[in-house]
Amino acid sequence: MASSHRLSQSYSSPPPALQSPTLDAFDSNGWLKRWEGVMARDLMDAAVVKVDAESSVEEACDKLLSSTLPCLVVESTDPDHPFAGLFDFSDVNAFLTIAATSHACTPEELSAAPPVEKIVNAARKGKVPVRLVSNISEKNPLEVIAHDATVVDLLQVFSRGTHRVFIRSPDWQDYMGMVSDGRLLTWLQSFAAETASLQPFMNRPLSTLPLSSIDIFDAVVSCKSTDVVLDAMKLMSEEGVSSVAVIDETTNTLHSAISVTDIGKVVVPSSSNQILSTPLRQFINHVRDPLGAHDGAERYPVYSVSPSSTLDYTIQKLLATSAHRLFVTRESGPATPLVSSASANLQGLVSIVDVLSLFARLAKLPNVDPTTMKRHRRASSASSAGERSRSGSRAGMGKSPGA
Repeated sequence: MASSHRLSQSYSSPPPALQSPTLDAFDSNGWLKRWEGVMARDLMDAAVVKVDAESSVEEACDKLLSSTLPCLVVESTDPDHPFAGLFDFSDVNAFLTIAATSHACTPEELSAAPPVEKIVNAARKGKVPVRLVSNISEKNPLEVIAHDATVVDLLQVFSRGTHRVFIRSPDWQDYMGMVSDGRLLTWLQSFAAETASLQPFMNRPLSTLPLSSIDIFDAVVSCKSTDVVLDAMKLMSEEGVSSVAVIDETTNTLHSAISVTDIGKVVVPSSSNQILSTPLRQFINHVRDPLGAHDGAERYPVYSVSPSSTLDYTIQKLLATSAHRLFVTRESGPATPLVSSASANLQGLVSIVDVLSLFARLAKLPNVDPTTMKRHRRASSASSAGERSRSGSRAGMGKSPGA
């Protein structure tokens, strides 16, 4: 079975603030004035694609797979609230996990998880509307800011764990577009490159920065390469994460990683449930094949950094690889701009949200805690797991006929 390796520290408090003289060395007031002059709408990097609330999950999956967008906006049936929420690959993974395991779920277990019960009941009737699956993963709340919001407003939202923000139209009747956390990070990197006073901060090693997921507050969630796809899907749903490390237990090395996007793009189009019992090593090879794993143009490597990597280097790697997070290993690999070797001696993760939270706290923005959403998801997952355990089943979510 898949296993989760975590550090013993709790999520009871946010990471410590940057200490003086670091804060005193920077003119955050000057930055804020400049940031407040940049409109969030000028950073929009994706259009808004909508899906009707009563569309089936299969229809929504097809629409998501046919686009290059990270999510769809689910329209509401309530005229006073035109948008019900979002639908993304984390929701796809959660739905597929429900579909694959609910056959082992008792009526008592279903009644203890009302959202899952609604999905299972709808599947038994032949159709699951996407509104029931919108944000079932609890990873993609619909975050909206005003049309005249600034970069500071974006940073404030992203520093609490959100990955995308929608910008209202001036009449508040629709959305102008979407800004991702990666787009804001790109803008901040450009700003830092043009701001000499930020260079000492950008050149600091990760080990000297209060990152929430390195060493102190988090550990990598991992599977063995001999675990099967369904093990990884369950683990991502239970732990509230969008990717897991895959460890080669024979060599004790970090083999690769698997994400909810990988799951969605391969499992959804598959015509057979046998894909769910595929060992992860084989599944990863299947994902790699179309990306040039065997033609000398590898584009699906393991992305990692070491504690001695600088913040600037880490940001460059996050952006160059389009990865949302990097593994932090105790081994110092070669300082290539894209890929370094990595052992399974993993210290933790560093994500785009972690880095944005550093900028937010450096600018003295209030209520900065990148673990907010993560703690909420894990508390919810732990509660659900407890209900399932008391009923005698760990799987708990299960396959319904026709799901």
